[in-house]
Amino acid sequence: MRLTLGFSPCPNDTFIFDALVNKKIDTEGLEVEPVLEDVQTLNEWALQGKLDITKISYGVLPLIVEPYIVLNAGGALGKGVGPLFITRNEETVKPVEEMTIAIPGENTTAHMLFSLAYPQARKKKFLLFSEIENAVLNKTVDAGVIIHENRFTYQDKGLVKIADLGEYWETTTNNPIPLGGIVMKRTLDPVLQRKADRLIRKSLEYAFAHYPSVTEYVKQHSQEMSEDVMRKHIDLYVNDYSLELGADGRSAVKKFLGIYGELHQKSVSDAGLFLENHS
Repeated sequence: MRLTLGFSPCPNDTFIFDALVNKKIDTEGLEVEPVLEDVQTLNEWALQGKLDITKISYGVLPLIVEPYIVLNAGGALGKGVGPLFITRNEETVKPVEEMTIAIPGENTTAHMLFSLAYPQARKKKFLLFSEIENAVLNKTVDAGVIIHENRFTYQDKGLVKIADLGEYWETTTNNPIPLGGIVMKRTLDPVLQRKADRLIRKSLEYAFAHYPSVTEYVKQHSQEMSEDVMRKHIDLYVNDYSLELGADGRSAVKKFLGIYGELHQKSVSDAGLFLENHS
């Protein structure tokens, strides 16, 4: 059986999927065709039902609960991992409602967390996450929401933090931050769904067993990132929730769906949202 598998080239994703994609583990007859794209593209493709298994921002999950089921392994949740709201290092900062703000994609978790913290903000510009720091520095926008490795580089570029959007989420909900999940088409056999879930977990267990070594697969997709930043990226975004979503993780995702519903004034059912287990 051959399935398409979408994930980002960021170190946390390549770290998780390396052993599966490159058959460093027994794949039990499952062949995967890796498709590496930025997460906003993966979100858009999920809306189109393009891939069999894919990484998504939890921000797009409410729109794809019918065609996709959430797997237990491979996701990104945690505390202290949220997006940062940043701007230039200037003496005066305009009120948020007057700012033009760069957001890393419309259907991203970062956008929803920003909207939750700053409902009065209206002037938004949706960009690739990797373009946001420069957009702020070049004064194309007044401020931006940054994710991924930009958390480790923004200060070096003379940018300053206005707020940690993850802290806002944690304080108001007392839940870990649901950043990204792995989803799989519901039309596929449940036995196959459980196998894919099990293999993603095994792939990550293999990666953890060989860490802190950073493989060539991770390096080749890391966009000239230093190994130190790669490890910081992995350490921040890959954790026990990546091995197993668990009760806390599921509770956080359900809370996220509930808040999404409140923000958008629509009900989103979480019935049958998650794959049951690895058995």
